[in-house]
Amino acid sequence: MTVRPIRMFDDPVLRSVSEPVRDFDRELRGLVKALTATIRAGAGRAGLAAPQIGVPLRVLAYSYEGRSGHLVNPRLELSERRVTADEACLSAPGVWWPLERSYLVTARGRDMFGKPVVVRAMGVLARVLQHENDHLDGVLFSDHLEAGERERFLAAALPPG
Repeated sequence: MTVRPIRMFDDPVLRSVSEPVRDFDRELRGLVKALTATIRAGAGRAGLAAPQIGVPLRVLAYSYEGRSGHLVNPRLELSERRVTADEACLSAPGVWWPLERSYLVTARGRDMFGKPVVVRAMGVLARVLQHENDHLDGVLFSDHLEAGERERFLAAALPPG
């Protein structure tokens, strides 16, 4: 399957709210396979959302410590317990920033064939699911930072000029 280029942090597609998937067809299966191949193509990649490869659909894929899969039209249930840890984004390579997220997540959605899927995750995988789901809503993780921190992050993440 084809590895797709990842859109960078300043690409407008990352600010668009993704459309729900309505057709569970060959095209969707190709998208899921492309997301999976793109994650596997680089060390340290744990998740990827369809907008990051230029496709504005509600699809994400993940792979972390032996757990991998995908979710179509995901909905997340977040725990009240929150933790702060460094987080990165493939759309802003090399930049890590501390961010508070829910420690436990239950994600519900569909697989590429339309069958219901439930993923329960904690720690880093929970963070990955939240991060990728944000991409589906046009939210970048810098949006969760306070103004001063966001400015410092953007100075590090965006190309000069």
